[in-house]
Amino acid sequence: RCGVIDDLGEEIFADKVGVMLARDLARVHDKPTFVVDVKSTGLYHSDPVLQSLGVTTDYWKTGHSYIKRRVHELGALAGFEKSGHYFFNAPIGRGYDDGFVSAIAVIDMLARNPGKKMSDLRQALPKTWSSPTMSPHCGDEVKYGVVDKVIARLLAMKESGEPLDGHAIVEVNTVNGIRVTTADGTWGLIRASSNKPELVVVIESPVSEARYRAMFHAMDAVLRENPEVGAYNQTI
Repeated sequence: RCGVIDDLGEEIFADKVGVMLARDLARVHDKPTFVVDVKSTGLYHSDPVLQSLGVTTDYWKTGHSYIKRRVHELGALAGFEKSGHYFFNAPIGRGYDDGFVSAIAVIDMLARNPGKKMSDLRQALPKTWSSPTMSPHCGDEVKYGVVDKVIARLLAMKESGEPLDGHAIVEVNTVNGIRVTTADGTWGLIRASSNKPELVVVIESPVSEARYRAMFHAMDAVLRENPEVGAYNQTI
């Protein structure tokens, strides 16, 4: 894995580092494809710089083996996982996650941006409010069934036009649990943990902190329709 702390002492979440790297690499490689996991920031789709450079981003299953395989299948230039696993295909790397190759890619990005510090590149990204990975307890024997019910509930809301916290659901990704995006770009993810008796909840909003917190409460309300869901390890 590779972790990044900028010159101001700020930790940069790995998915945001991925956006910074994607911006840099898209100026070197024509219209590249990137693979990211479903827990990652929505900036891969909404960032105007990436859009202007013709970048294609595929949101895929969380898990380094899934991302590595998907990068290979699509012939993507790179894959970025929120956990800090980065996968670079040739000519940068050999397709697997390597912390040293990732660190070199970050250094190369700085070298191609003379006069800019890491904090400058971070602050150039559009502002979003994003949660850590929040994990309510849910037994291994029931967690996948709970996620199936949550998926059905949210798909029905989209189909019927029922708003989520007063906002229309405009996009749904069910490749790994369910990630719903509303008309203002705010999104929420609910999936089952692959290795713990837990669910995984992630929220992000490009609008405001208040909107991001409201989306969490809306997604949590859907979760709480299932009594099998227990307490969170952390919340916002």
